[in-house]
Amino acid sequence: MRYSHDAIVIGAGSAGLTAAGGIAMFGRKVALIEAGPMGGECLNTGCVPSKALIAAAARAHEGRRGSADAPRFGVALGEPQVDWRGVHGHIHEAIATIAPHDSQERFEGMGCEVLRETARFTGRKRLLVGNREITAPRIVIATGSKPALPPIDGLEEVPFLTNESLFDLEDLPEHLIIVGAGAIGMEMAQAFRRLGSDVTIVDPGEPMGRDDRDAVALVTEALKNEGVRFIKGEAASVSRRAGVTRLALKDGLELEGSHLLIAAGRTANVDALGLEKAGVEVGKDGIVTDGRRRTANKAIYAIGDCRAGPRFTHVAGYEGSNVALEIALAIPAKVDYAALPWCTYTSPECAQMGMTEGQARDKHGDAVSIVRENFDHNDRAVTEGDERGFLKVVMKGRKVLGVTIVGRNAGELLLPWTQVMTGKSSTFALGSSIIAYPTRSEIAKAAAFSAWEPTVFGTAPRKWSALIAGTRQIF
Repeated sequence: MRYSHDAIVIGAGSAGLTAAGGIAMFGRKVALIEAGPMGGECLNTGCVPSKALIAAAARAHEGRRGSADAPRFGVALGEPQVDWRGVHGHIHEAIATIAPHDSQERFEGMGCEVLRETARFTGRKRLLVGNREITAPRIVIATGSKPALPPIDGLEEVPFLTNESLFDLEDLPEHLIIVGAGAIGMEMAQAFRRLGSDVTIVDPGEPMGRDDRDAVALVTEALKNEGVRFIKGEAASVSRRAGVTRLALKDGLELEGSHLLIAAGRTANVDALGLEKAGVEVGKDGIVTDGRRRTANKAIYAIGDCRAGPRFTHVAGYEGSNVALEIALAIPAKVDYAALPWCTYTSPECAQMGMTEGQARDKHGDAVSIVRENFDHNDRAVTEGDERGFLKVVMKGRKVLGVTIVGRNAGELLLPWTQVMTGKSSTFALGSSIIAYPTRSEIAKAAAFSAWEPTVFGTAPRKWSALIAGTRQIF
């Protein structure tokens, strides 16, 4: 079979851009297909706009905390005046600033042929893109995910928000009701509350269900203290009349708000691809893949949010890099998520890598040990007046199974632990390192040293010290 390209990549989000750019930079002929905006969900409706909104909200919160009635550090600030048009402008300015990095022109400069059309499979190695048929020996599906819509009666008849429409709001919500207490729900709840909206979160389960329970309790308490209302229950139906949205729960409780945000998870965006003609299997959580992200058709890969597995931008980029190496250099690259990090950007932030304490105890029982350092013993945290949070290291013997950090800039503090968990460093090396003072990162050294303290100051070293003292030798 004669092919039109060496590789075809469907989707120009984080996964697809990394894969297509990588393959093209090895000199291969690549077709990159994207019908929507370049950069995908992360740039346009996900990570970038949400973090820009969070930054604006944090600025408003600092002003409110340091008002004339309650000055902080001896400095009084005025009550913040929130201009939603200005916030909206900041969000879209951030998107526009980053957009050139993901642009069509940049990837054409790398050697990709960028096709701004929809695509569907017509065979195992064949795609129809617009009115053109293209083929390749290797195809990468990187079509991402879309908001999952829960079965709420009347949802299709009322206006509601998802992350795809939230950042285009023309007015600040008076009362935002959020269905879902995952990362998106929690981040947006705090941000809109800080900007002046009343906010209510509805979820039948516990907030941030995949994270460490001690850390989540601290985050939830912070949001409640700022005025976010939590309702544990399951949404049954929704209606809207005279500008008011009414959400009824299965237990009979009814909530009223100006806006409704659905943040109930994500679902793979694969419906229109014609995957049955390509021999690609789809499960309930997305495209089914093996450890190398190959589908049932081994010539086709699925990476990022469209496949079953963890859904994070950094994971998508990691998988894109792996697939680029495999296709361009024939180097098999199996994914390894033992040290997978993620972070929820609330205040305090909640960062996690590997197993939580609960997961580790479920698997290893009493063999698990915990090392914990609190930020109220960190001098930088004390000087900043924000001592909330802790670092928790989950261990089995000397092996680190997981790390939880909750506090200011928690996500930034995960880096050294990636080296430890992947075997490129150790807790001993981290505990004996020299770290600038005063910094929040000292908490990592403190925790790592605590893990070795019983050994360093154990029976054998103490006996040796006593022996040396008895000889009165000078070394």
